[in-house]
Amino acid sequence: MTDVPVTGDSVDQVSVTGAHVAAAADRAVGVVVVSVGAITPQGGSAEALWDGVRAGKVAISPVRRLPMDGYQTTLGGEVTEPRAPGYDYAPGSDSRDLSVEYALAAAEEAMASSGLRVGADIPAERWGVAYGTCHAGWRSAELALREVQSGRTPDWHRYTFVPPQAGAEALSAAFGLKGPVLSVNTACASSAHAIAHALEVIRAGAADAMLVGGSDAFTESAFAGFSSLWSLSPLPAAPYSKDRSGLTLGEGGGMLLLLSREAAERTGAAIVAEVLGYGLTADGYHPTAPHPEGEGAARAIRAALASSGLTPDDIRYVNGHGTGTEKNDSAESNAVRAAFGEAAEKTSLSSTKSMIGHLLGAAGAVEGIVTVLALRDQVAPPTANFGAVDAQCGLDPVPGTGRPMVLDTALSNNFGFAGANATVAFARPGGPGAPAPAVGPDDVVVTGFGVITPAGEGAEALWEAYAAGRRQGVLEDGLRVARAEFDRSAAGTARERRRMDRVSQLAVAASRAALAAAALDGDAAAVAATGVVLGTGIGPMESGERFTVPVLAEGPQEANPAVFTNTVFNGAAGHVAMGLGTKGPTSTLTSGHAAGAAALGVAYDMLRAGRAERLLVPAVEAFSPATLDAYRSIPLFGSAAGRRYTLAEAGIALVLERRSSAERRGAPVLAVVLGHATASDACGIGRWDPSGGGVERAMRGALRSAGIGPDQVSAVWANAAGLAAADRAEQAAVDRVFGVDRARFEAPKRLLGEPVGAGAHLSAVLAVGAWRGGGDHRPALINSSSLGGTHTSLVLSPVSPAWLPGTAHLPGTESVR
Repeated sequence: MTDVPVTGDSVDQVSVTGAHVAAAADRAVGVVVVSVGAITPQGGSAEALWDGVRAGKVAISPVRRLPMDGYQTTLGGEVTEPRAPGYDYAPGSDSRDLSVEYALAAAEEAMASSGLRVGADIPAERWGVAYGTCHAGWRSAELALREVQSGRTPDWHRYTFVPPQAGAEALSAAFGLKGPVLSVNTACASSAHAIAHALEVIRAGAADAMLVGGSDAFTESAFAGFSSLWSLSPLPAAPYSKDRSGLTLGEGGGMLLLLSREAAERTGAAIVAEVLGYGLTADGYHPTAPHPEGEGAARAIRAALASSGLTPDDIRYVNGHGTGTEKNDSAESNAVRAAFGEAAEKTSLSSTKSMIGHLLGAAGAVEGIVTVLALRDQVAPPTANFGAVDAQCGLDPVPGTGRPMVLDTALSNNFGFAGANATVAFARPGGPGAPAPAVGPDDVVVTGFGVITPAGEGAEALWEAYAAGRRQGVLEDGLRVARAEFDRSAAGTARERRRMDRVSQLAVAASRAALAAAALDGDAAAVAATGVVLGTGIGPMESGERFTVPVLAEGPQEANPAVFTNTVFNGAAGHVAMGLGTKGPTSTLTSGHAAGAAALGVAYDMLRAGRAERLLVPAVEAFSPATLDAYRSIPLFGSAAGRRYTLAEAGIALVLERRSSAERRGAPVLAVVLGHATASDACGIGRWDPSGGGVERAMRGALRSAGIGPDQVSAVWANAAGLAAADRAEQAAVDRVFGVDRARFEAPKRLLGEPVGAGAHLSAVLAVGAWRGGGDHRPALINSSSLGGTHTSLVLSPVSPAWLPGTAHLPGTESVR
């Protein structure tokens, strides 16, 4: 046992078993790439991609699949060799979604070429998914909206393809992968973030293998949006060139199979490359434009080098973000110079986008694959279409065709809307560099929260509503909805708020309150060092609807650039960074109704690995009319279920911090996060295991991570929200793990509503309220589940001298049944 002192409201100690502390010792385990797969404008395989790119072949041509009238260009990097995946992800429907199909096609190649068998070589429970996308299934939303505009009723399956988590859960089900499943949406950096998060999952010991990558398909909204920003080039993009005139959009998917080095050696899998480390930062500068000096990007590059045990002199090649726009290319070149110093002049910086276009959320994975194959074949890939040298860029772009080069290591850069920066470091097998040594074990504590719910503003309003048994929400056309009202001035000035949609305002207001509660307001340096890991399941659907409906009805000339910038899921996190000044590691998790829980888990792993001292973790949801119509159309939420089930808006932010950081600041400590786990039912989009198998594995995994047994848990804060089929599965799992009448069963969402991705945050705040109200001062287990069978459980402990048995609890609770 280790007694860990904490400071703040209590000077008592919380006992933490060695099991969850010891996990940090494995943080520096090696992670390797054993196979890749891709479908791109170059063809239907990773080798077709590499052959085309190495030769400098430009696979950009007039787009044939979409109407192209009214845009700046008719060109794009279109997938011309699509193939239907072997897995039927939408049984009973003729509707299909290309973003899902591209992900599955790339994954089928990666899985097959690895030669590994799920279950036989690596247990299904030790194999997870991390999926990145920018627009996810938005093309399905466009088709549904067009049908609504023409007076028809869309196939409800289309709505199930729209959330980013749909692609992740399709991948999980296609191959029977039952480990952690995450979806990430940080615009053009999405799948680079997916690689980073998968790396931490493996190093934390939560999985032996992760299928990682991303996909995006053309949408009318993307062409209209980038046209409205005057960002598209009439010719194939010419990154870093003096005569560049904008970006070219592309589409496709890429997947990498990552294994721990131990698993690769045990199974005999061929190692293609190593993943050494990464850097994630926020610009906190502008919704679409990068910092002109590349300040945030430079910090991401430096962090990638530091986490990989590399110096600038170790890097001869960088696969650049290189979009072909004036501001992005010069900012990236400045960032490389700032991070590398004199070594930049000996470094080649080229752009794959010059040949396939900008694949948005898939760019990080596809360009990561190019980087991995460059290391394999010792060839630096080129920049096509390059003309004259631009002094504002000036680094070696490898013009024309690939150049033979001795490459031991390489970086891949991806930067996105809302100031999201990501750099991933790769090495050839046995090359220089190594994962940074693990930092000393340290607990993760909660030092503040900000709360906005339909019950009111502040934690006290939420505690009071739950204790009083006040049910939230009213019926709106057969679906019960609870709206959150709040003082919007907390989100910023009137001018600042005009740039934000409702979900961003909720995020900024809740985050501002959380920083104040954590005694961080007024400390600009500490806030700047703070990162943001945001969770949202619905995300920017309000902005997506506001932008897309006029475009579909009247044409691209109706595209509003001010609205377009908020259509990315990480827009809210970007507004937090810009509004509050946070610049640390920043990401957005989009795991459906479990998004907030996923964000807390990712933040926990990053803090334990020493990637940050402190992370702000908001979970936010707001409903647009089209979003509610989509819920109503899905049979699960039919009229009878709609009266029992309440959808609730929310903005709840927690500050998670390494204990040593909290102690140095003398910060209040509200709770300790002991551990977490995520498991998948692997049943597919919108389906789950009725026996509760995935929920059970998530709960048992969280208890193991925390180093405690079921008998040490005071309460299970359930996912149960009033959907009988899903609730029964969870109850069966709880009965098997805890037995009957051994822990309280709290179901706050049945009373307060389902705040979609903010459910785990809601339960965490209520658990702290229960302890403060004199309840049983032992750890609590919090469950969150997506509606596609992804389950995350977290263990939260009070700050108290001991975990003592007790019976007091908030009114309206019930015993486990």
